Amino acid sequence: MDQPLSEGRPSEAVGSLQRGLAVMETLAAHPGGLTLTETAGALGLTRAGARRLLLTLAASGYALQDGRRFRLTPRLLTVARSWLQDAGPWAHAEPIMRELAGRLQEACSAAALSGGDVVYVARVPGRRIVSVALAVGSRLPAWCTSMGRVLLADLSPEALAAHLAAADIRPLTPKSLTDRAALAAEIRRCGAQGYALVDEELELGLRSIAAPIRDRAGRTAAALNVSTQASRFTPAEMEAEILPPLRAAARRIEAYFALE
Repeated sequence: MDQPLSEGRPSEAVGSLQRGLAVMETLAAHPGGLTLTETAGALGLTRAGARRLLLTLAASGYALQDGRRFRLTPRLLTVARSWLQDAGPWAHAEPIMRELAGRLQEACSAAALSGGDVVYVARVPGRRIVSVALAVGSRLPAWCTSMGRVLLADLSPEALAAHLAAADIRPLTPKSLTDRAALAAEIRRCGAQGYALVDEELELGLRSIAAPIRDRAGRTAAALNVSTQASRFTPAEMEAEILPPLRAAARRIEAYFALE
C-alpha cells in the first residue's frame, strides 16, 4: 500500500523539476516568448542551466524554439483542461454557476489564490460584454479584485502584510485603492462581513462582488463572484439583489468540499 507523501520535506524535493516548473511559469507570463539570456536572467539561472531546461521542455512538446526565442505550446493547455474537466469541485460547481449566471444574466467566476494573483478555475461568461477578457487560467492581481480580497482576508495579519508589501500596487483607475494600510483595513473588513465588493477599481465601468467558498476546516479554499457593468447595478443593489443568491451558490459548492 502506498504511503502518504510528507509535506514540507526539502530533502525530497527535486531541484531540477522545481526549476523546470519555474521556467514554464516564466514563459507563461511572456506569451511572445523569451530568449535564453532573458530566461536565465529572469530566474537567476546560468545560461547553460536555462538552456538545458528550455531544450527539455521543447523536447517534451511543452515549448517550441522560434529562432532565438522560446515560448510555450498549447500542450500545457491540454493538461490544464484535462485536470479542470475532472477536478471534482469545479466539475461540481459549473452547473451551479451556470444557474446563477442565467438567473442574474451576469458573468460568474471562481478563483483561487496563486502568489500575488487570483487564478480563474471556473467561469461562466455573461451575456453583456465587458472589456476584461477572462477565461479559465486567467490571472488578475489579488489586491484589486473582489475574489482576491475575499481570499486575502483568510490570511494571517503577517501573511497579508507580506503579500501587500510585495504586490505591485498602482492606480489602475481613478478609483483604485492603493494605500497599503487602507487596503489591509478594507480586506479585514471584507473578512468580517463575509464578502467583498469592488467598485470600478480594476476597470472603469466594472463592478464585482465575491463570497468565500470554504473547505471542511472552515478555511477559504476559493472565491465565487458575479461581475457586472456599473450601469446595471449600483453597489447597494448588488448587495441587495446579487449577494444573497451568490452566497447560496457558494454554500452549495461548499457541500462538495465537505464530502472530501
